[in-house]
Amino acid sequence: MSTFKGRHLLLLGSALLAGACQQTGKSGSGAMQDSLQHIADRYYADFLILNPVQATFNGENQYNDQLPVDISESFRAHSDSVYARYQEELKGIDTAVLSGNDRITYDMLQREFAISREALTFHDHLMPVQQFTCLPITLAQLGSGSAAQPFKTKKDYENFIGRMKGFAAWTDTAIANMRRGIATGYVLPASLVVKTIPQLKDLAKKDTAANIFYAPLKSIPAAVDVAAKPQLVKDYTQAIEQYILPAYDRLQQFMEKEYLPKARTSSGINALPDGREYYNFLIRTWTTTNKTPDEIFALGEKEVARIRAEMETVKNSTGFKGDLPAFFASVRTDKKLRIFKTPQAVLDSFRAIENKIMPGVKKMYGHLPKTKFEIRQTEAYRAASASAEYQPGTPDGSRPGIFYVPILNAADFSYAGMECLFLHEAIPGHHFQFSLQQENDSLPKFRRFTWIGAYGEGYALYCESLGKELGLYTDPYMYFGRLSDEIHRAIRLVVDVGLHHKGWTREQAIRYMLDNEPVSEQEVTAEIERYMAIPGQALSYKIGELKIRELRNHYTNTLGSSFSLSSFHDELLKDGCVPLSVLEQKMERWAKK
Repeated sequence: MSTFKGRHLLLLGSALLAGACQQTGKSGSGAMQDSLQHIADRYYADFLILNPVQATFNGENQYNDQLPVDISESFRAHSDSVYARYQEELKGIDTAVLSGNDRITYDMLQREFAISREALTFHDHLMPVQQFTCLPITLAQLGSGSAAQPFKTKKDYENFIGRMKGFAAWTDTAIANMRRGIATGYVLPASLVVKTIPQLKDLAKKDTAANIFYAPLKSIPAAVDVAAKPQLVKDYTQAIEQYILPAYDRLQQFMEKEYLPKARTSSGINALPDGREYYNFLIRTWTTTNKTPDEIFALGEKEVARIRAEMETVKNSTGFKGDLPAFFASVRTDKKLRIFKTPQAVLDSFRAIENKIMPGVKKMYGHLPKTKFEIRQTEAYRAASASAEYQPGTPDGSRPGIFYVPILNAADFSYAGMECLFLHEAIPGHHFQFSLQQENDSLPKFRRFTWIGAYGEGYALYCESLGKELGLYTDPYMYFGRLSDEIHRAIRLVVDVGLHHKGWTREQAIRYMLDNEPVSEQEVTAEIERYMAIPGQALSYKIGELKIRELRNHYTNTLGSSFSLSSFHDELLKDGCVPLSVLEQKMERWAKK
């Protein structure tokens, strides 16, 4: 799970730091802390205006009609000025008088502004469309009527009409940017471009039964006045056919006829003009560390070797006589691991896992989230390129947290990895982490809704290791599925750096993954192409998990009988996503108490 932020051209007015201090009527450390709180509050308000789509996902619905052209040069320049202004305001804060929690806020704001400004010096806006995560895919999710965008009132429908209009303008800028990218060497690999074309083609079809954008018209709520429905249906349909379908068609035609012939044959971003510098930046962004690509590559190889040794032990316990690659092949094809006949049976099996672990989870965690939780099948239009994922709910309870499972063919769905997948994406993984963070109204709002991959994905991967303690992994194939998922994250350290730093081809990365884990070539190809599309993101899981496991082991040993696992977990989660260095500091403060 990851969050990708957009930006918006408008900006709320923000007071000068001195003005904020004067308004408090305080002096000394109290005024300083209030000033920091004012900066944090104003930044979050400005962030929502810069990022109205993210605001919708946060349950902040005041900008649900807005869709900025966040890839334009003017928008990017304005965003930079906003971050620069807040950087200046932070210079007025005396960090020596801040409390522990306020210091976390200060450090996170400082990092946010610096990272956001540095990101704008690179040129990802010249490659704004790819197969895994981009606005054309996100907009389709929002327009489905079953995601974060509300469709409860007439105004809600009118709001999305506003976003449909905005998407037409965004599309024209995207095409212009990609033409600039062609001219300057910033283009996607051809293997990714070919995956975007059918996605865009499906979303450009005037098919009221199948096109996801027509879905909200099939279930207009009873709260919408009956007399207003015919005109609303007419206006909404007209907006789809005037803005959405032509925009997706323009994108699809451009990608197929003009962009694909100019796409590059290389796989990694090191082939771009500033690709090496950009990859180093992305490593710092996603891992919140200063590890070098070569250090990460070596760590990945070490972890792969360690997990392969454990896989050998599990393989032998099943009575299998061949070597590990042969066992991989067996697991990929063994029909006894494919027990499902319908998508509903797959979803029901995940619900059974939830019921099994909850008594143990309640002992491991003192503080459980209030946000409701659902398991859903991934929508057909994006299932072929999707991984299982979690989408957070809203603190007000209007939308539950959702665990999405792509099921292309239930008969091909292996049960071997289901337990660890649920622990990671759902409970106690992403659902607990996101929900507890968002529900904690003692945090500044920007911290309640922020995302730091090394912490968030690292914690979710750590949760996979809790399976035996929760009564799971009793079936050796289920435990092998756990090891398969763990080695998958270790392999990512190798192949991500291989692709983007060492010059590996897509095919080399696919072969390395196939040699070291029991997944199909189709699944591996989708994974490798995901890493090609979002470089560095895949590094965050294993880097973060190793740090969290290190902390648990350290405090288990040093605190001895006074160590409480539920207290450790509650402290780990209570402050939300934080950089790994901040996590170490706050856990040390907890241990001293």
